[in-house]
Amino acid sequence: MTVIESVHADHGATFGERGGRKIVEHFGRPERAHRAVRNGVGLIEAVYGVIVVEGDDRCEYVDNVVSNRVPAEDGQGCYALVLGPQGGIEVELYIYNAGERLLLFVPPETAEPLAEDWSEKVFIQDVEITVATDEYAIFGIHGPKATEKIASVLNGAASPDERLSFVRGTMGDAGVSVVRTDAITGEESYEVICGVDDATDVYDVLLNQGLNAAPFGYRTFESLALEAGSPLFGTELEGRIPNVLGLRTALDFEKGCYVGQEVVSRVENRGRPSKRLVGLTLDTDATLEASERPTDQPVPEAGAAVFDGDSSVGEVTRAGVSELLEVPIALAVVAYDVENDQLSVRVDGEELPAVRTDLPFVDGSDRSGRLPTYE
Repeated sequence: MTVIESVHADHGATFGERGGRKIVEHFGRPERAHRAVRNGVGLIEAVYGVIVVEGDDRCEYVDNVVSNRVPAEDGQGCYALVLGPQGGIEVELYIYNAGERLLLFVPPETAEPLAEDWSEKVFIQDVEITVATDEYAIFGIHGPKATEKIASVLNGAASPDERLSFVRGTMGDAGVSVVRTDAITGEESYEVICGVDDATDVYDVLLNQGLNAAPFGYRTFESLALEAGSPLFGTELEGRIPNVLGLRTALDFEKGCYVGQEVVSRVENRGRPSKRLVGLTLDTDATLEASERPTDQPVPEAGAAVFDGDSSVGEVTRAGVSELLEVPIALAVVAYDVENDQLSVRVDGEELPAVRTDLPFVDGSDRSGRLPTYE
């Protein structure tokens, strides 16, 4: 569950669920919060599963099972994946070297099974793996004024400049760690980590002190991520090989063997995957100005077929009406060799024209580290 549910409730939150954990969907008018983040700065309670890995062999152990190289220096982090034998993504991880321990942030539903699986495979190594999800609170700060916001409330350290690096300091009387994230929303972004006992006080500082931040929930987070062209675990990543998604920031092609590496390397050596992630803009009525378009524009569901002429070439993974562009946009996985930019998508039994669109759909103050890259 959310760490500060009563605080969110006092602010009028509507709750939902992601990965088996209670989250804030929105605080009313999520479209207004969307614009507040794009124009200034917003605050969200991020929901992760947290795994702590300790022991002298912690870095070596984790490095042997993930797709990226685990950082050896305190204060550094990386984005990585756990893959299955056929190369499909099973877990995404943010891995942070916190001195004598590694902190792993994963989708909440994956923390317990991953920790259990890894623990069973520890033999003579000096490694201890525990789930610590309920010990931490994590708050995201997003927007073009996010750096200004962090600078206005963080004491004892400067805002971290390098992506996935972190600094330690204080906010009010609470000790915090502040991570510069990989900008999934397409804006400058940070995550503030504290102990659960300090969560209410830290949230109050982030909300009300220094530059004011607009509270927002996961509905807005997901609409921002869609505009930014960021694939997410539950919609694009899970089960697919990372090459299809162009997730090169999660891969180190020089490191040693890990489960699924053979598949990833084979696709890399072949030069391209069989499919790729693209952006689509639905041309529902190009003759109308944005203000004249109906509010109930047709939006394809996940799994909707994408056509090139009469040929089915892929499927939509996620779609919605862009708050800034005011037209339906979608991410889709299509055959790599599709060259036509004029495609169509099946919506409610009809095929609607769709234009392949460069990602991101909306340029923000930063570019998502998950934007697909193909070489």
